Amino acid sequence: MSTQAAAAAVPQKTPLLQSRLGSFLAVVPLSIWVINHLWDNLAAWNGAGAWQVAVTEYKHPYAQAFTFLLVMLPLLLHAGWGVVRLFSFKPNNGAYPYYANLKYILQRLSAVGVLFFLGAHIWLAFLQPRLMMGHAEPFHDIAYEMRWHAPTLIVYALGVLGTVYHLANGLQGFAMGWGILATERSMRRFEPWSIVIFLVLLAMGWGAIYALYQAGGTEEIIRLHGSTGAH
Repeated sequence: MSTQAAAAAVPQKTPLLQSRLGSFLAVVPLSIWVINHLWDNLAAWNGAGAWQVAVTEYKHPYAQAFTFLLVMLPLLLHAGWGVVRLFSFKPNNGAYPYYANLKYILQRLSAVGVLFFLGAHIWLAFLQPRLMMGHAEPFHDIAYEMRWHAPTLIVYALGVLGTVYHLANGLQGFAMGWGILATERSMRRFEPWSIVIFLVLLAMGWGAIYALYQAGGTEEIIRLHGSTGAH
């Protein structure tokens, strides 16, 4: 079964304009922000100061507000569009166990996980520290949690995995929806690039997590939390 045939096996009820708008909001600016955020978090390899500057500090309060709106508005619109599509599709992997169908259902399942992960991440890492403590999330807090709180480490590892898969696979769907990949041959030729994008972004995300994990084991971080071991 071809990629187009597999996709056609699942009813598509979303109007073309709405579908293209939803995919556009997924790629611009959300994909750009995700890639930039993963890159910034790699500053954890250079220590607390570098990470704070790259990830949590803004040169002007308006820049912080603008960045938040630039991310939140498209994210809410894309999430709403995705929820509508989630309730409209009917998986048929049992009848058609093909690679394209597997990617399709993984895209939908990853969307659910990413929605919960990003919601929790935006609240815990961005909003809560600023609204309740009056400052950005400190490096030693996230580093300590990564090292000594296994659920945090697991959630971040799986959250990054789901996010970069959803992004990399979504780029192919975006290109198909906008007519950039118009033939089955062009889709097959883009597939390796989609895999490369996924692996590069996953390496960036997990690399940043590992840097935070390593930092959480230093004497300085442990001392800041008044502990000498895991909890």
